[in-house]
Amino acid sequence: MTQHRQRPKDLTPGSSGVRQCVFQRDAIDVDARTVEIAFSSETPVERMWGLEILDHGKNAMRDKRIKQGGALLMDHDWRDQVGVIEAVRTDADRVGRAVVRFGRSARASEIFQDVQDGIRTNVSVSYRIYKAALEGTDDGVDTYRITDWEPMEISFVSVPADIAVGVGRSAETTTAPDIQEITMTDQAPSRAADAAPVDTTQFVTQGVDGERKRTNEILAIANAESYRKFGLGELAGDAIRSGMSVDEFRAKAMDKMTSAPLPNADIGMTRNETKRYSLVRALAYLSNPNDASLRRNAAFEIECSEAAAAKSGKTSRGLLVPSDVMQRDLTVGTATAGGHTVSTDLLAGSFIDILRNAQVINALGAQYLTGLIGNIAIPRQTGGATAYWVGESGAPTESAQAFDQVTMSPKTVGAWTDISRKLLLQSSIDVEAFVQRDLATTLGLAIQSAAILGGGSNEPTGILSTSGIGDVAGGTNGLAPTWAHIVELETDVSVANADVGTLGYLTNAKVRGKLKTTSKVSGQNGFVWDAGDLPLNGYRAAVTNAVPSNLDKGTSTDVCSAIIFGNFADLIIGLWGGLDLTVDPYSNSTSGTVRIVTLQDVDVAVRHALSFSAMKDALTV
Repeated sequence: MTQHRQRPKDLTPGSSGVRQCVFQRDAIDVDARTVEIAFSSETPVERMWGLEILDHGKNAMRDKRIKQGGALLMDHDWRDQVGVIEAVRTDADRVGRAVVRFGRSARASEIFQDVQDGIRTNVSVSYRIYKAALEGTDDGVDTYRITDWEPMEISFVSVPADIAVGVGRSAETTTAPDIQEITMTDQAPSRAADAAPVDTTQFVTQGVDGERKRTNEILAIANAESYRKFGLGELAGDAIRSGMSVDEFRAKAMDKMTSAPLPNADIGMTRNETKRYSLVRALAYLSNPNDASLRRNAAFEIECSEAAAAKSGKTSRGLLVPSDVMQRDLTVGTATAGGHTVSTDLLAGSFIDILRNAQVINALGAQYLTGLIGNIAIPRQTGGATAYWVGESGAPTESAQAFDQVTMSPKTVGAWTDISRKLLLQSSIDVEAFVQRDLATTLGLAIQSAAILGGGSNEPTGILSTSGIGDVAGGTNGLAPTWAHIVELETDVSVANADVGTLGYLTNAKVRGKLKTTSKVSGQNGFVWDAGDLPLNGYRAAVTNAVPSNLDKGTSTDVCSAIIFGNFADLIIGLWGGLDLTVDPYSNSTSGTVRIVTLQDVDVAVRHALSFSAMKDALTV
């Protein structure tokens, strides 16, 4: 006779559970920061729906995932990781054991100390159930053997619901779980004599395999080496538990990665400390480092340089200006001390903001990443999922979004300016602002030039040297720019669906002059370059002679100019660490000036090449 039972939802493929156990304190290796724990056994555990036995026979436990750097958590909280699982095994006594290693963060060290002191002894494992079999019924209580299960993580827990012979369980709800009616029997189900036999195994297998594939793909994305630093573990856990599709997870992961803060080289200066910092005092000391008085005056700046060098891992040739100072607020204080005394309010403004303002590309919307440490990789989406129209009972073709990365690594740019020795001995806010503005402008123009035309290798790759941007050709030997060329530049970007963000034009003074005298349509009034804030077809336009006017095209050599159109929010400029200041007191010793050399690690990246289009053979004469 067919036996029908109600099978709890907890035992459907893909469901999960937790178990509790304790470990022996003599299994602790303090030096290696490791603990050996027994995390699972075949001891029956009472659930709301009956008794559960985790099978520990061969191949019952899927341990591949947890062996590959599984997480050691607190209270099953994905956001509270204190260590890593280094080894997992099932012993002859049919007990699952693991060696876990604690991290060295303050939180991990706190928990490890509690473990050594015997304060934390309870361990819990969360696991996913893939297959269960009814083993028997005694006095109306069903016992299920979980014959296919997968541990997801191991946690230390504070208050277990039950501990017996080293094994217990976590507290669970007293509300009966949702259940569904299924057949649990070894006999064939009853059916009509003329009904065809139905084999449901394939449906169960397909469901399990599909869930396994979804889970593995989500975890593969979260654990990819390039993306680990973005901390996608919690997001992946939520996605797996909620049944989120792989494409939905990719989209959410992309949002998280693009908004994730990057590690920076700030040394943690307070507002008052950034206000106290003086570039002039630092430069005065560098101009004569043997002068004891100048060294005393610059003691604070020297201390800050040493801290910035330690944080960023850079070796300074003179003094390193911390990134905290580079980004201090744009406010002005009042100097309260003169001469060589330490002023408490020498704040003249943000060096970074002054540097930006020295560049016209800032007004067009170029993005800055400051105070960076190490090489960085910025994720970007290169392709989207595809939609399909399907017929009745049809299924869409599987598609996926594609991702890659924009990598940036520091490249050093140097610029110099000459300043009077006497000027460096002043403590005036005006002098501080003048020196800072002079240095930032000199450096900013060099960075802007690289962002526009940099050829790669020892310098950044600028917009005009980026492979894949749109190309508008004037002619075999170049051609004077026309209204049609302007429209074609915009069309290139629009056709690539990149006409979003901060769109604008960038060119040089020669092109601007040419377009101001070029009619839109022959014989009609109205010039290509109009008056007003949006002079080129309703878009912003910036002019700098950093845009080359000496390019070649055919027989036209050293006379072609460039015109760039695009979404300048996709132009990224990265600045590493602080500003390295050195002083050359000898080059201009007879004139009473000192040469100040600024060194800055920089890189430039175009996030999406199709966000830009350029005409490189515009003739202006």
